[in-house]
Amino acid sequence: MSQNNNATNSQPDSYIPPKIWTQDKENGGKFASINSPMAGARHEQKLPVGDAPLQLYSLNTPNGVKVNILLEELAELGIKGSEYDAYLIDISKGDQFGSDFVAINPNSKIPALVDNTDAGEPIALFESGAILMYLAEKFGKFIPMQQGKARAECLSWLMWQMGSAPFLGGGFGHFYAYAPEPMEYPINRYTMEVKRQLDVLDRHLKDNQYIGGNDEADYNIADMIIWAWYGQLALGKLYEAAEFLQVDEYPHLQRWAKKIADHPAVKRAVDLVLKPIA
Repeated sequence: MSQNNNATNSQPDSYIPPKIWTQDKENGGKFASINSPMAGARHEQKLPVGDAPLQLYSLNTPNGVKVNILLEELAELGIKGSEYDAYLIDISKGDQFGSDFVAINPNSKIPALVDNTDAGEPIALFESGAILMYLAEKFGKFIPMQQGKARAECLSWLMWQMGSAPFLGGGFGHFYAYAPEPMEYPINRYTMEVKRQLDVLDRHLKDNQYIGGNDEADYNIADMIIWAWYGQLALGKLYEAAEFLQVDEYPHLQRWAKKIADHPAVKRAVDLVLKPIA
């Protein structure tokens, strides 16, 4: 009886949220030093601008790789005007809070892109989904341009990824790989959701070679944006979590992930060389 009492007494007190949240201590984890509840620039930092029509400011994380893939696929086709300069935004050093970057992306997240191809003011874009849609529509490649079933499906899966990936990256990835210590409840909660998402993809890909269909022409930005997160996860490239998530249980997802990974443009995109900004 006393042993049970001692075991109970040794447990930490449950967290009770205060009436008003305040940042009164470091939250811990890999990115604790750069996390803040405040937006905006933290220091002056000028971004370089190259001679190419498009200027990419990014990092080769899954969100950055999405845009890399499209740019390299456009390069593979020799599309005029899609040439780009690529610069490294090192989020571990806080480059995303530099004044020039915040002017392009007030949310201080990679990737960001500036289009200098028009005669007017440069066009700044942030959010990977917005960048992919903008470039695909600008060049008329890798997106169904006509209203109809194919376009609706492409946009639906594009938005699926944008809505789902935060559960994978900010949820599962954070608590499984980056939190200061393992915590059972959040890991279980986000693992369940990630495996559900993998099952969504596996079921869809059972009857589809690509997200949008079975023809090579059906390969589009929905494949690119989903592969950067879920394809790499299925291939064991994210969080060292392949065994934990049992990714081999999803054969159709595996087949698709390997097929996309074999694209020369995708191989270049994953290891894209980004020039330092200073």
